[in-house]
Amino acid sequence: MPEAPRDDGPVGSLPPEHRAVLHRWAEEGGPLATRASVVLLAADGLRDAEISRRLGVSRQTVGTWRQRWTSAGIDGLGHRPRTGRPATVDEAEVVTRTLLAPGGSGASRAVAQELGLSHATVAGIRRRWRLSPDEAPAPSIPTRPPLPSAEVWVMGLYVDPRRAVLVAGTRQGAPRQPAAGTVLGTDVLAGLDRAVEAALTAAMARGADGDTSPPYGGLAEYLAEAARGHPDLGLHAITLWEKTDGTGSPQQALPGVLMTHHQIPARSTWRTFLRAVIALDSTSHPESSRRVYLDLAAELERYAAARPDTPCAAVRWLRENVAGHPGTDHRADSTSGSQSRSGVNQIDLGSFNECVVIETVRLSGTITRGEIAHRTGLTQQSVSRIARSLLDRGILIEDAQRRATSGKPRTPVRLCGTAAHALGIHIDPEVLTAVVIDLDGAIVRTRTRPVTADIDPAEFVERVAALGRETLAEARESVREDGFLGIGVAVPGPVDIASGTVLGPPLMSAWGDLPLLYLLQDHFPCPVLMEKDSTAAAAGERWIGRDRRARDFAYLYLGTGVGTGLYLNGDLYRGISANAGEFGQLCAIALGRVAKDGRPEILPECNPPVSVPELAVRGGMRPVPAVPGGASGSTAAYLAVGEAAAAGDPAAAAAVREVARAVARGALGMVDLLDIDLIVLGGPFFTEDVAGFYLDEIARTVNAFPTARRLRRVAVEPSVLSAEAAAVGAASTIFHATFTPRLRGRESRARHLPAG
Repeated sequence: MPEAPRDDGPVGSLPPEHRAVLHRWAEEGGPLATRASVVLLAADGLRDAEISRRLGVSRQTVGTWRQRWTSAGIDGLGHRPRTGRPATVDEAEVVTRTLLAPGGSGASRAVAQELGLSHATVAGIRRRWRLSPDEAPAPSIPTRPPLPSAEVWVMGLYVDPRRAVLVAGTRQGAPRQPAAGTVLGTDVLAGLDRAVEAALTAAMARGADGDTSPPYGGLAEYLAEAARGHPDLGLHAITLWEKTDGTGSPQQALPGVLMTHHQIPARSTWRTFLRAVIALDSTSHPESSRRVYLDLAAELERYAAARPDTPCAAVRWLRENVAGHPGTDHRADSTSGSQSRSGVNQIDLGSFNECVVIETVRLSGTITRGEIAHRTGLTQQSVSRIARSLLDRGILIEDAQRRATSGKPRTPVRLCGTAAHALGIHIDPEVLTAVVIDLDGAIVRTRTRPVTADIDPAEFVERVAALGRETLAEARESVREDGFLGIGVAVPGPVDIASGTVLGPPLMSAWGDLPLLYLLQDHFPCPVLMEKDSTAAAAGERWIGRDRRARDFAYLYLGTGVGTGLYLNGDLYRGISANAGEFGQLCAIALGRVAKDGRPEILPECNPPVSVPELAVRGGMRPVPAVPGGASGSTAAYLAVGEAAAAGDPAAAAAVREVARAVARGALGMVDLLDIDLIVLGGPFFTEDVAGFYLDEIARTVNAFPTARRLRRVAVEPSVLSAEAAAVGAASTIFHATFTPRLRGRESRARHLPAG
């Protein structure tokens, strides 16, 4: 390759209009930024070697653009059309397309064809970022200087009128394999693109003149906060965009705060670089990226929407400790750790048909092989082979023979209850409940422990883990070591099931955004699943209810709040974020209880332990004496009002009926929406004393008022579960994930368990 002309002399004075254009190009980023910066620095008398060092480009590149400026002026810095190939190659754009390619393949040839590049160019970029399968186990982002080759998280973003800085976190170790179908959605990425563009455009438009803070005071404080919040990470501050001092150079180095400082790669714009790092994070950690980036987009949109004349605040977004947070290594080298994270257990179902047979036996209780073949459509030979395998593994056992009118006697089979066990833990604002149940749903051991909502999160996690260990230890004699399948945890919603995070539990504000699932996984050498309490209760109802619950139904869960668990089309229905079944707003809309801004009110009636005692006192009932450590709205007060209602106290009965009517109006909307004919009532506050009030009021409403009432009769029945409905349901989610037949893939939340 011929050497570019060398010209170490100044390029001459710049006309003011040209200098303004060059400054704008340098600040906007992109391929023109490097060219403009070369000319600006050369005009200030810097030699090629110094320009090359400052900008991180070769001397040949510096010489080329100096010559173009000398020969053609500002027009010489623009793109020259080339046939068949783009004028410049944006490496970050190539990386983004590679990572987000359909199916996660990111084939070089397909990306090259899409971007109009050569296959060799794309392959070279992949090698430079270490994204090829034969490269290092973790990628390396070629910032200036490069980030270490390690797992990478987007941990924060700072934007003010002077600059935008991305905080990346790294940890050494082999990255997790991306989970198929869980990469950050294009809808989220597009929304984030728009939010970033709007926020940075607003910041640039506002300018730094209105910002009276020290040049780097706000940023220094922000970086220090990031370092304190994530002490076990390698943190790196990457400058995406920054106002320059007129020469194309930053006004000042970033403050030195416990992290390394970097510039974006020379062959990328800040926009495409940010996209590439987000794509890298989301493909490596798909279980948490969607919520993380929705939060970031919302923060950026708030900043962009602020009035230009308001004091110029900054975007100071920091990611909380979420699933897979560095410093908690879920790929421990110990035998138990690696075994539990890979989801290995002793009951390995070999086929979909095995699950079909187990489900048929479970629903029937006791059934012959011929009846299984008739109900499932499988051949007699297939059923005999599967049954023999399940008998050998102890999942099925044979019952007493039945006499036949002709031929040899038939031997029915049923599930062996002791073949498998699971632990369920229910987390409530006032009490923790743990149960061990067998495959038939029989409770082997139960333990409870009081808890207060203001407990420290670390102590809370340890208390939950200790309760689980104690319950398992007491049940050890009844549980086969090779038949314990795992632990289910039921929590109040809303929850982020993918990342195992409790987002905003009612009456438990101290535990908000707590990555409970992944913290508990450090305590137990077995699979751990987390579910919303109402959804868990529906899973338990379906599993233990057998043929009585072998159809679509909604489980109305009366707890600290009223929620619903939905069993539709043969499976639990969780919704896109696993938060289906939120019931309070449905009740508010049905009752016309909407605030002035249009937001449905938070109904007190949808929190029975609080509303029932208050309504009873308002109706003339004597207040329930305060319970030590509790309040008038505590569980004890609710139970006392229930007893009084059952005994005929008019104020207590009226209070329970008023709450039941509100719940019934929400249930009416649910019946019309889902077209179901079964509602199941349960939960800790569906007690024997108040059951009749709820059953009567809801049954009357959902049958008298629905639009299609002439076509169906809605049954309203009490749950088959005990007062420990959520805990039993949580344990049942393990059985549900292991044994329920599905033609589609397992949900991401159950990927620890065998596919069946």
